[in-house]
Amino acid sequence: MTRRERLLATFQGKPVDRPAVNFYEIGGPQFDPRNPDRFNIYNDPSWRALIDLALAESDLLPLIAPRKRPTPRNPRQQYFKTEQFEQNGSRFTRTTLSVAGRTMTALTRRDPNLATTWQLQHLLKDVDDLRAYLQLPDEVFEYDAGDVSHLIAADRALGDRGIVMVDVPDPVCEAAMLLGSENFMLIGYTQPDLIEALLNKLAPHRLRVIEQVSAAFPQHPWRIYGPEFAAEPNLPPAHFRRFVLPFTGAMVRAIQRHGGWARLHCHGRVASALPVFVEMSADATDPLEPPPQGDVQLADVRACYGRDMALFGNIEASDIETMQEDTFEKLVAQTLRDGTSGPGRGFVLMPSAAPFSRTISPRTLRNYQTMVRLAQRG
Repeated sequence: MTRRERLLATFQGKPVDRPAVNFYEIGGPQFDPRNPDRFNIYNDPSWRALIDLALAESDLLPLIAPRKRPTPRNPRQQYFKTEQFEQNGSRFTRTTLSVAGRTMTALTRRDPNLATTWQLQHLLKDVDDLRAYLQLPDEVFEYDAGDVSHLIAADRALGDRGIVMVDVPDPVCEAAMLLGSENFMLIGYTQPDLIEALLNKLAPHRLRVIEQVSAAFPQHPWRIYGPEFAAEPNLPPAHFRRFVLPFTGAMVRAIQRHGGWARLHCHGRVASALPVFVEMSADATDPLEPPPQGDVQLADVRACYGRDMALFGNIEASDIETMQEDTFEKLVAQTLRDGTSGPGRGFVLMPSAAPFSRTISPRTLRNYQTMVRLAQRG
C-alpha cells in the first residue's frame, strides 16, 4: 500500500498492510528548513534529519487550516484593532476590542527559539467582558472559506506520501482562548448558561466555514481540537456533554456529509469523554494519553471503542525526548500490540505532540527512527 492508501484505509476501517506511523505535525508546510526567519526553529541544522525522516518514511498528515476572509458585510475593523511589534527579541501581537462601552486587550508573545505562542493576556478577563462580547453583531464573525486552493495544492504536492488533514478548533476552544482556561472553567461551572450563550454565538459561523470547506474539499480527514478544555478535571462530565456534544457534534456531521472523517483531538483525561465522542459518531481520536498525563490505557480503549473509532497515539512526546532508546523501543512495541489487538477500525502510531524547541537531540532522532522501524515491521 502507498502511505496515502494506508491512511485512507485506516479512517475507513478497512484492512491495512501494517499500522501507519505519523509524527504529528512534522512534515507539514510550516516545517521548512529553508525559511531564514529567525522565528523559524526548523531552520536549525539539527531539525533537518528528522524532517527528512518524516517526509521519506512516515505516513504524512500535514495539518492545514482553512483560509478565511471576512465577508463584505463583516464590520470587524470597527471593533477590533491588531498591532504587531518586537521587543527584547520577542514578537508581540496586541488585539484591542471596543464594544458596549468597554475596551478589552489580548496580548501574545512569540520567542525565536520556541515554536509556541504565549498568551500573556486573554481578551475577556471577567463576566462583564464576556457579556459585552456577546453584544457584538453576528456579522463580525462572518467569513468566507470557499477558497481551498491551498489545500488542493498541498494535497497534490504530497502525492502518495499521505493526505492533507484540515485543522480547525471547535467552539469550546475558541471560547477558552477568549477567556483563558481558568476563567472558562470557573464561569462554565458557576454560570454554564453564560458559556452556552458564548458557544451559541461562535458556533454558527464556525459551522459555516466547515460546511464551505468540506463541500469544496471533500473526502479528507479533519482534526478538531478544543474539547479538552471542557473535559475532566476542568469540568464535570455533564458540562462536557453540554458544551461539546451539540456544537462539536454538528461539526463532525458537516464533515461527514461530504465524505470526510473527523478526528477529535483531546489531551489529558478522556475516559469520560470517549463515550461522547462515540455518540457524536467521531471517526477517530487522539492522542489517548496514558497516566499520569491521561487516564486511559490503550488496550482498554481498543477493546471498548476500537470498533467505533480509529485510534491515534499514544506515545507521549516527552518520552521521545527523554527516554533511553532501549526502554523506548519496548514502549513502542507494547503500544503497537495494544493498538492493534483484537478487532478494530484502525490504529496509527503517533506521539501526543511534536517537539517545539529549536534543537533536536540525537536521542530524540533515534527514538523517532525506532517508531518507524517497528511500525514498518508490522
